[in-house]
Amino acid sequence: MIGAAKVARRYAKALLDIGREEGKYLDYGRELEEFVKLCDISPELLGVLSSKIIPSQDRKKILNTILEKTNFSEVTKKFLQVLLDKERIGFIKEINSYYRKLCDELEGIVRAQVKTAFPLKRKSVERLNEVLNQFTGKKVIMEVSEAPDLIGGVVVQIGDFVIDGSIKTQLEGLKESLKRGGYK
Repeated sequence: MIGAAKVARRYAKALLDIGREEGKYLDYGRELEEFVKLCDISPELLGVLSSKIIPSQDRKKILNTILEKTNFSEVTKKFLQVLLDKERIGFIKEINSYYRKLCDELEGIVRAQVKTAFPLKRKSVERLNEVLNQFTGKKVIMEVSEAPDLIGGVVVQIGDFVIDGSIKTQLEGLKESLKRGGYK
């Protein structure tokens, strides 16, 4: 059996190549994202489309009925139909994720997960974004979420790189220093 990551890479790259040739790779990415959101809203849809129990022609009719109601480009519609024909539609979320990663690379974008103990003010978010843009040399798109267990401070993750400015980590570091120094 072929792995999800391998399928995602193969199909995302194929769609990206077509999109780059036509200068529409960002449009195709938005349409792919829209289809994934539809599948998230209705998980049964993806279950039906990827089911091997339901006859192929019935699944094709369902997909085509949905696609008729969208404003998707012909390329995106055909791409989704190919995924269905090749029994790969079940990997749509992985394909979309890899496609977005490829588009981000082309556009010079990195994504950062930012965790804070408390909601940040708009100005603080803007300032943090400026600092991260300068630090990475790329445009940073931040996804900010609250993590009350941090006590205070901020943790930023960009790929495998983590900047941990949380009070929780600082307190744990102080505790370890005290233990090493013989204090208990």
